[in-house]
Amino acid sequence: MEELSYSLHLSNDRNKSKRARRTSKNKNMESTSFSNNAIQNHQQLSKVDKHNLRKYDNNKELICTIKGTSSLVEDTKKLYLDLFEDARIKYNEKQKRDDRKIDNYFNHISNDNKRDLACEIIIELGDMDFWADKDDKFKKKMIDVFKEQINDLEYVVPKFKIANATIHFDESSPHLHIIGVPFKVGMKNGMQKQVGKSDVFTKESLKDIQDKMRDYCITSFNRVYGLNYTLKNKEEGRNIDINVANMNEYKKFKREKEIHNKKLKELNSKVENLKSKSNEIIKIIDELKPTIINKNNFTISSDDIEEIKSYIEQTNNTTSNLRESNEIDTILDKYEEDLKNHNNEVKNLQQKIYNRDRKINYLQEDLEDANDKIDDLENRVSMLEEALNYFKNLWKKFIEFLKDKFFKNDKYDKFIDELYEEEILNDNDIDVIQNNSIDNEKDDFER
Repeated sequence: MEELSYSLHLSNDRNKSKRARRTSKNKNMESTSFSNNAIQNHQQLSKVDKHNLRKYDNNKELICTIKGTSSLVEDTKKLYLDLFEDARIKYNEKQKRDDRKIDNYFNHISNDNKRDLACEIIIELGDMDFWADKDDKFKKKMIDVFKEQINDLEYVVPKFKIANATIHFDESSPHLHIIGVPFKVGMKNGMQKQVGKSDVFTKESLKDIQDKMRDYCITSFNRVYGLNYTLKNKEEGRNIDINVANMNEYKKFKREKEIHNKKLKELNSKVENLKSKSNEIIKIIDELKPTIINKNNFTISSDDIEEIKSYIEQTNNTTSNLRESNEIDTILDKYEEDLKNHNNEVKNLQQKIYNRDRKINYLQEDLEDANDKIDDLENRVSMLEEALNYFKNLWKKFIEFLKDKFFKNDKYDKFIDELYEEEILNDNDIDVIQNNSIDNEKDDFER
């Protein structure tokens, strides 16, 4: 009976840093989750949206959203309204001070660095070795399995509601990304219903959740696929055993070996018959009578001759078949050894491709971070340009004011002299004002 691995991972605060993500990658975790970070605010939720729904490369044909829409952020906002809006309104009605009221609970939690805005759970059945030789049609059957998993998850964890669930088929194995919100009720302080990750997902509850979800998943898999698999025991790290039985060529030779093993059993039966036959031949020889003419010659009947010929032919055939069977066993053993070595090379190449894909995703996330920073800098530059234009116009008005007031009225001469002495105005400024050279003010201001 063949076995499958199963993993269910919850996004974790400890994986937020890039260093932690690289450490997780180097440990060859079973899950194909790349970041597996806690979702603490709107910005992190947007990044998960881009990654899970493949918005950074428009590679959407290899994903399948089985709950929610094409906007994970909007799905989560809607879930917040469904879960918390009544509690928010009732809470605000009790507040006498406006500054204690909550206008938007989604934004309120997003700005609270002590609580997570949402949670991500990644579910995967079967490792890279199992899925390596499976075609797209076989993989797409996992849609029905994962649909049952999201229903099972909300049944197992009733205080966790799912906003979006998306399957990835573009990595080493199909896996499910679930975004949802855990909550707690009956709170005396604050809103009566609140976000509550640490209350819903504890070390003990997670173990119970994983055990139940494992059983549900393999049951769904066997029913959908019409198979009879079992689950591997829970263990850390990846299973790196070489599964040569999945190789088509090896299967063909294995079947041939089984056929020859069957023949070998038949040959062994023939050998036993030959032993019995040998005793009969010995008896025939012992009972031979010498001829009258020469005592060294013996008479033998034609029936006995045919019996001996049959024995010799049977012996030759059995010996030939035995030799052929032994040669095939030797060839198959050598082929199996070569195939294992080759499969090791394939395994290493698959791991390199897997690691490369992970690195590409990390680089993509870094690029998204850089683009966000660029957008922020562009916004700041735009604000500075607006401020610069404001001060340019202000300076122009100031110059015109000085020209109209100071140099057309003698009573301002002393004030001009004081501005000059205090180095508020320089020779160039006075020249601009006196000569009405307003066109030069841009360069002067920028200098």
